Amino acid sequence: MCDRTCLKIEEIDNFIESIQKKSTDLFSCFEKIALHNQQKVLAAFRQNKIALRHFSGSSGYAYDDIGREALSKVFAHTFNKESAIVSPLFGSGTHTIAVALFGLTRPNDTILSISGKVYDTLQKVIKGNCGSLNEYGIKFESVNLTEQTEFDFDKIKNSINKYNPSIVYIQRAKGYEWRKALTVGQINEVAKFIKKITDASIIVDNCYGEFTEFEEPDVNLIMGSLIKNPGGGFALTGGYIAGDRNLIEKIGSRYSAPGLGFDIGANPYGYQYYFQGFFMAPHVVLQAMKAAALFSEVFSTLGYKTLGAISTDEISKSQKPLTQSDITCAIKFNSAEELIKFCQSIQAVSPVDSHVVPVPSPMPGYKNEVIMASGSFVQGSSIELSADAPIREPYIAYFQGGLTYEHAKIALKEVLLNILK
Repeated sequence: MCDRTCLKIEEIDNFIESIQKKSTDLFSCFEKIALHNQQKVLAAFRQNKIALRHFSGSSGYAYDDIGREALSKVFAHTFNKESAIVSPLFGSGTHTIAVALFGLTRPNDTILSISGKVYDTLQKVIKGNCGSLNEYGIKFESVNLTEQTEFDFDKIKNSINKYNPSIVYIQRAKGYEWRKALTVGQINEVAKFIKKITDASIIVDNCYGEFTEFEEPDVNLIMGSLIKNPGGGFALTGGYIAGDRNLIEKIGSRYSAPGLGFDIGANPYGYQYYFQGFFMAPHVVLQAMKAAALFSEVFSTLGYKTLGAISTDEISKSQKPLTQSDITCAIKFNSAEELIKFCQSIQAVSPVDSHVVPVPSPMPGYKNEVIMASGSFVQGSSIELSADAPIREPYIAYFQGGLTYEHAKIALKEVLLNILK
């Protein structure tokens, strides 16, 4: 390890290449995962006989929209779930999750989060002053993870006995927290434990985690955004919910209206980009995972604290394939100024709006000012090279995405040049 003062500008290229060479075994593990997931997606396309006619748009009530129906079947088949709702009418991951929570709960129900505090934008969904869950008499309780980012089984059991929740909620990714993403193995283990105690539905916020491991969580419901992993950089908007058929039917009544469910919802612009993005997603996620690992290892070597990506030391000691379980890398900086400079450097090497300088600003759903660098083809797309951070101590930037690994390498060099200068 060295700090940034020992790295000279003319040495940056060789330094990055040395870290890449050190990461060969880790990247090989990621490639095996991508191949496995590509096989799953291809099988789903073939099984459901996807054809050009499924790309056409719809209008009006959109009854018998074969594109909408086929896309949902492909997601359900790939994720090994009974049914799915996949729609461009979801405005974000938060919107998607909110629809699921409102669809599954009733007044006086309790939701129990067993992964601690939920992502910032969900706070007002839970307890706001304009139609929140709390206003409908739906309670929200939480159990924190242990310091080692493990589920606290004893506290989970006690909380289930105390609150008798109808929903057990898990957030897979770290959000704006300093912790690793939860692995599918961890989630499946705690799900088996919970099912022995209660018949509550176990649901997972799967954002940033799709296709980072060989399988998705084996729970009652998973949900996420299409401008993250499963959109593959092609989807222009939207979200998905996949799980048990009876739960999807309940959510369908909230998605549109009781009695109508997922049988309506026009998309005049067609479904090609959604099918194409989902097909490309395993490969694009591979690029993002390699990018996160490279950034993490480089900044760790330079003396910064990083979290999220697996280190090359971990991979060399492991007897089995490892993965990082989401596409994000958290980097802890020494000051707000340094954090802002990092995000501005990411923006400056983006293909879109590279001339724009992002600054901390108030954002809907966040308590602190947030800086967001996302010079992306799709506004706010997190599967494209991007970085964001709330301006609060500790000063942590959350880096993610990259449609191509080559772009990430170019960006990394530019970021290091700016920091060294």
